[in-house]
Amino acid sequence: MKNKAIGTLLLAAMASSSMADEITVISFGGVSKDVQSEAFYKPFEKATGNKVIAGEYNGEMGRIKVMVDTNSVNWDIVQVEAPELIRGCEEGMFEQLDMAHLGKEEDFVPGTLSDCGAGLLIWSMAMAYNSEKLSAAPTGWNDFWDTQKFPGKRSLRKGAKYTLEIALMADGVDYSDIYTVLGTKEGVDRAFNKLDQIKSSIQWWEAGAQPMQFLASGDVVMSTAFNGRVFSAQESGAPVQIVWKGSIYAIDSWAIPKGSKNKAVAEQFIEFSLRPENQKIHTVKLGYGSTNLHTASLLDPAMATRLNSAPANLAQAIPMNNEFWVDHGEELEQRFNAWVAKTN
Repeated sequence: MKNKAIGTLLLAAMASSSMADEITVISFGGVSKDVQSEAFYKPFEKATGNKVIAGEYNGEMGRIKVMVDTNSVNWDIVQVEAPELIRGCEEGMFEQLDMAHLGKEEDFVPGTLSDCGAGLLIWSMAMAYNSEKLSAAPTGWNDFWDTQKFPGKRSLRKGAKYTLEIALMADGVDYSDIYTVLGTKEGVDRAFNKLDQIKSSIQWWEAGAQPMQFLASGDVVMSTAFNGRVFSAQESGAPVQIVWKGSIYAIDSWAIPKGSKNKAVAEQFIEFSLRPENQKIHTVKLGYGSTNLHTASLLDPAMATRLNSAPANLAQAIPMNNEFWVDHGEELEQRFNAWVAKTN
């Protein structure tokens, strides 16, 4: 019996060794990559024996398309924003996921699980300001446009997405009507006319780190910013505050490039990363909301109220209409670029 038991253990060890694999996970880099390593990559390696090769990119879908088209896929999991996930799924660039391997839909924020993606985090584009530079606190996008009460430069992301929605909110459009209005020529004209009012006061940002740099230096008095960047600045002691009213939120997802040779292990990793205990580490370190509804109970209540996913903060926000940007993004970005280039 003893020899049989030893033999069984040896077989199990051999099987475990033979099943160990190597997967390449690509995210957006920077601090988030470091946190993902702590929250997901290293714990996954320890729990499964599989090795994670961590890489980064800037969201270039063209790189994934070339891999898929040439049957030379060497990425197993990529972090993608929602419009790219939709487009990539429609164009056959991502594998269909087996939901039975990822968990129960009712355990997650609505929209977390889709045919080709599994939501990793909830991020928001919100207004941020340096409380030491302003005599009063702005409360919404109408204040962003009020250059008399809040003199100085303000910063917006150099792109149509977020900027046009914000312009319409500043012009008094109800949150629920934003995309209906933006879907009309008159609505688009209205957004650009509103932007014309503060064009000379805008300092554009293109990289996620820039808003905090602009605010810290005093170059601008307020800016749009990713909420995780504001959270990090606050953690470092910067006098930066966030305005949740009129913020725009969306979900970043994991997706598996079509043709990955490690789909089974990739799905195993995705399921592992969505567990509450792993999401907790990610949320506490980065300040982005968790897609797993059970993560909130693991957080310190004071921490939970600072997240974009806190009910009180989410109630003041609008969800990004990803289908709208898939359908209209190209034409609106072209018009935006032409508008920015105009000097008069």
